Order: sequence, then structure tokens, then C-alpha cells
Amino acid sequence: IVEACVKGNRQAQFELYRLYSKAMYNICLRMVRNELDAEDILQNSFLDIFSKIDRFRFQSSIGAWIKRIVVNNCINFLKKRRLYFEEIDDRVMSVGVEKDSENDGGMAYSVDAINKAIHKLADGYRVVFSLYAMEGYDHKEIAEILNVSEQTSKSQYSRAKKKLKELLSTRITSTM
Repeated sequence: IVEACVKGNRQAQFELYRLYSKAMYNICLRMVRNELDAEDILQNSFLDIFSKIDRFRFQSSIGAWIKRIVVNNCINFLKKRRLYFEEIDDRVMSVGVEKDSENDGGMAYSVDAINKAIHKLADGYRVVFSLYAMEGYDHKEIAEILNVSEQTSKSQYSRAKKKLKELLSTRITSTM
């Protein structure tokens, strides 16, 4: 498919879009929290993908390459909207990523409830949480992508998890 896309084959481009657009849209939506913005970023990302596909070197999977372009476009969009990351001074605070050993009381949360809670997170928290927990990036990669320190990535992730737990527990207690 990639080789056909490089040659400008529209059917191959459509197939590549069909294979990856839904997953990439979900990434966009998680990161920017707005359906119209997510759709715009997705379309612009695929324009970038098709215009740069001749640069794909098969050093990773095409899916990973597409995902990197989509994530970068989401981050660029958020930076234009002044994405805020709270820098942490390593001398003042040493925050590690907390272990998930805390018991949540056996509560099960629906995917919808979790998605709604994620959408309520501040941009910095949401982006780091999405990249780490959902997209599989490590803190070093996130730090490089977002141009922040690795410690900031870790602390944003830790704070995002804490805020998510608060949001989810508030939702559970308010529905009882």
C-alpha cells in the first residue's frame, strides 16, 4: 500500500486512510477534546502523510509513522492554543510516577465515564496522560516531543491520574 501511495495511487491512499483514520481520530479527540478540531487535525495529518510518504523509510511500521505525525500535529495545535505545562524544579520536589497499587474499592468505571473524565483534565495533564497511558510513549519520549523535562512529564502524569481518580470518585458518589 505504501509503495502505491508513493506513486500517487488514489485507491491505495484511500485504503491507508480507511485503515488508520478511525484510530487516529480517536487520538486527536483525546488530545484536543473537540470533535471539529480533531477532524481538522486528522485531515491535515493525512495531507501531511500523503505529501511526505516518499520519506517513509520502513524503519518502523507505517502505523507508528502515521501516529507520530498525528500526535505531533495535535501537539502543535495545542501549543498554538498555549498548552500549559507546570514546570517542576527538581530541587524542590521529587515526584516519581506512583504505582497503581492503590485500591479503588473495587469500583468499575465505564469507558464513557473514563473518557468524560479525561476530557475534563487540563490540557497539559490530558496530553501527557494520553501519550503515556494510551499511546505507549515513555516519559523521555514525551519530554522530547513536548519540549519539557522528563520530571515534568512524570509529574503531569501523576497529577493527571490523581485528578482522574477524583473526577471518577466524584461521579460515582454523585450518582448514588
